[in-house]
Amino acid sequence: MSGADAGPATQPRATLADVGKLAGVSPKTVSRVMLENGAVSAETKERVMAAARALRFRPNNLARSLRHGSVTTTVAFVIGDLTNPFYFLVAAGIERELAKHGLMMILAATDDDPGSEARVVETLLKQRVRALLMVPIASDQSYLEGERQLGTPVIFIDRPAKNLVADSVVLQNFEGTADAVRALTAAGHRRIAFICSPAGLYTHQQRLAGYRQALREVGVTDTAPWERLEEVGGPSAAESVESLLAMDEPPTAIVAGNNKASSGVIHALRGHPDEIAFVGFDDFELADAAGISVIAYDPAELGRRAARLAVSRLQDPIGPPQHVEIPTHLIARGSGEIPAPSVG
Repeated sequence: MSGADAGPATQPRATLADVGKLAGVSPKTVSRVMLENGAVSAETKERVMAAARALRFRPNNLARSLRHGSVTTTVAFVIGDLTNPFYFLVAAGIERELAKHGLMMILAATDDDPGSEARVVETLLKQRVRALLMVPIASDQSYLEGERQLGTPVIFIDRPAKNLVADSVVLQNFEGTADAVRALTAAGHRRIAFICSPAGLYTHQQRLAGYRQALREVGVTDTAPWERLEEVGGPSAAESVESLLAMDEPPTAIVAGNNKASSGVIHALRGHPDEIAFVGFDDFELADAAGISVIAYDPAELGRRAARLAVSRLQDPIGPPQHVEIPTHLIARGSGEIPAPSVG
């Protein structure tokens, strides 16, 4: 196993004295530069900052509130869209598990903006959090390699990291969607649509792959006409459904790749004269009352497993990265059990 695959190799964090030695100044001068407290020449400041960057030194913003030698008990959780209830259910699992070990969670959001991810993470790391749990949205997390080498546990939730070897806890996305499509094909459906956005997310690509595989199993190899994976800012799920239903041979069943897409599908199908079978990925409030069949899972378990991984890494940071998959299951409530229309 290569060094990159052997898990995080810990090394001592750089101190004020280390930065001062490299920059050729006293630790007190380094402190003045970091705290912007006191007159320091521009040339000296640049030398200190260059040394800090070279040593990956990160000032401890909690130093004033923590007595010397103590450590923070805070674990950070970085999520995407604050309006998505999925994240709060995951956070509940994290918080309860951390509490068993005397740790607390703080929450920060990227607003699903790839450009803000590194900035949000950096702000949290400046607080010297014990561990970082995050739902990645950017296309590259290699900027966290230095922090990982310093021994900070970095656990990715819902999607694995890109360009970084790290622990991850995800759903059985492929299997979940494949099981839903198999149930639909067993009911006679072949023209089955798949709707999801944004297209590039790991979760959605895995769910799309499961959809395609289950249709290949019954001889349907060309699924492109039924796929609607939109980018952010593109057509809404409801608009995608309308375009599908306007086809010469419209789908007889639809699978939505996430809860937001499910909402759009439900709105578009309301009042439609034909019965269209429908299964959504992610359970949601009132889905049972509305008779919506879903691919379900325990979001709190995602959080619990991620928190356990973080605690385990704090106790023993050495070891290969772990990839944990949380099982999904199909809940039949009626919408997904509508049979395909008879031919003839």
